Parts: sequence; C-alpha cells; structure tokens
Amino acid sequence: MKKASIEECARSILPIRDVLDILSGKWKLQIIMLLMFEKRRFKDLQNLIHGITPKMLTKELRQLEINQLVSRTVYDGSPVYIEYAITPYGRTLKKIILEMEDWGKKHRKRIMAKPV
Repeated sequence: MKKASIEECARSILPIRDVLDILSGKWKLQIIMLLMFEKRRFKDLQNLIHGITPKMLTKELRQLEINQLVSRTVYDGSPVYIEYAITPYGRTLKKIILEMEDWGKKHRKRIMAKPV
C-alpha cells in the first residue's frame, strides 16, 4: 500500500476544513436540524433554540444563506413575515448530520460509563 504524501494529506484536509468552517459553532447545526423537518419563521427558531440571541440567529441564518443551505422567503401581508427553509443542497447534509448524531451517542455512552 502506497504511503500518502504530505500534499495528498493537505488536499484531504482542505475540504474538511471547509465543512467545519461552514458548520462551526453551536447554533448552525441546530438551525439546520430544525429546518429539516419544516419551514420556520424567525421567532419560531428563536423560541426553539434555547440561549440564542436574535442578533446571533440573524448572523447564523445569513451565513447559512450565503452557503446556500437555507433559503429566506419574505411574504407580503399585514404584517410582513419571513420564513426560512432548508434548501435541496442543505438536505445533502442529512447523512453527515445523522452520522455525527450516531457517533455522538456512542461517544456519550462511552464517556459516561467510564469511571473518573
């Protein structure tokens, strides 16, 4: 079996770094998971994600929009309201997120069972 070169390792690390940059922080995955189930209004997201401020939610939603993971739709009405939805591209993260959840459950079980 051929040993990987430093250049090959670096090429592998770059896309992983991109994913971590896009999904970093404690809020983005929570937002994505909530939107996987249904479209939501800003206030709904804020109420469902405990501890997030309106300013931080706005920032995170903008970043998710820039990365084409979430769409924002403005509805005319009285009052005007805004709805957020996961995009088809955002749905491609589902497999990765489920794998993370599975690993997290196993890790949690392992750590909790370990005597300190």
